[in-house]
Amino acid sequence: MKTSYVTDLLSEQTITSFFLVHEKEVRNTREGRAYLRMELGDRSGTIEARMWDQFEIIARDINRDDFVKVQARVELYKNRPQLAIVQVRVAKPEEIDLSDYLPHTKADIDQMWAELLTYAASIKNPWLNKLVAQILADPTLTRCYKRAPAAKVMHHAYIGGLLEHVLSLCGSAKAIAGHYPELDLDLLLTAAMLHDVGKLEELCYERAIGYTTPGQLLGHIVMELESVSRAIDKIEGFPPQLKTVVQHLLISHHGEYEFGSPKLPMIREALVFHYLDDLDSKIAAVRVALSTPSGDDEWSSYSGALGRKFLKLDEFLKASSQQPSAETTAPPTESTASSGMSPAQPPPQSVVDARNSAPADTQAPAPTAMPSATPPADPPSAPQPKPAEGLLRKLFS
Repeated sequence: MKTSYVTDLLSEQTITSFFLVHEKEVRNTREGRAYLRMELGDRSGTIEARMWDQFEIIARDINRDDFVKVQARVELYKNRPQLAIVQVRVAKPEEIDLSDYLPHTKADIDQMWAELLTYAASIKNPWLNKLVAQILADPTLTRCYKRAPAAKVMHHAYIGGLLEHVLSLCGSAKAIAGHYPELDLDLLLTAAMLHDVGKLEELCYERAIGYTTPGQLLGHIVMELESVSRAIDKIEGFPPQLKTVVQHLLISHHGEYEFGSPKLPMIREALVFHYLDDLDSKIAAVRVALSTPSGDDEWSSYSGALGRKFLKLDEFLKASSQQPSAETTAPPTESTASSGMSPAQPPPQSVVDARNSAPADTQAPAPTAMPSATPPADPPSAPQPKPAEGLLRKLFS
């Protein structure tokens, strides 16, 4: 059984554990030395592994998606842990528990599915309601929808991740439509529920998360455009203009040509949905970076999806913050508050002693009355010439 997970691996230790092979290839160094490179993983993450000697038979017998038992040293390379493999073999079926190797949503899938159906039932447009209900009622699609990840790496890359992502988008769509009343909530909800149904066929996720051959060749946007269009065509009388709008929502949701959208968002709701989808995926990537052990008290692990590290804000503020003292937080008295002056400080003790010891006739005279706080009225001044008049006088004087 599995004893060590990727997130448990520390440098300068030797481990023996089971992993899933995500990638495998033979590479060469700059000097021409061949080595076996593998990416190994479990439900906690992935780690690069290299084998330098006597790997030829292993490279032939071990393939991607195989489970392997590995003995290796954990080393640091460019500040990241890496495995230097000593021995490796294919694992036996009885040594493997699949739940150790596929990351899983922490939320309850059946509860999330029930919430999604509630959102679907709230769609008021009868055509969109019927379309979404028909697609979600398909038993094969339902099984895949509950298990599929939202992506291979970028965001929500775990079992149940797609459902979690879609449910989050439905909540965001409802909130944004409440803020901008001109938005059509039915269109936003439809886009949320259907924009990634192509990933049910694009991705495979039985052992490891990867791409199917059709997914590699076509991509989820093309695949879902076809499947949703077929579902629309089964609904007699579905308005052709509304079909075009739904199709545009699907093909434009990546927002940019370079991100895979064949068209830019050119409908108000399509533009809004693109930003909602992009924001949700980025927040998920930040969440992963901040939750992954980094060995740094202030900075997260590096996010490959976003190309940066993130400051651990709570820890940063906690370390640098000090509670203000009671003196600086005490409220001003009524007199000082009204005058805008700070409270008077008591005189030095030497001054007090001198006052108390002086003869009565040498005591300081009684204070004279303070002048009125109201300044005297300014004397009337001569009327000032208007700017134009002044200029004329200078020119003709």
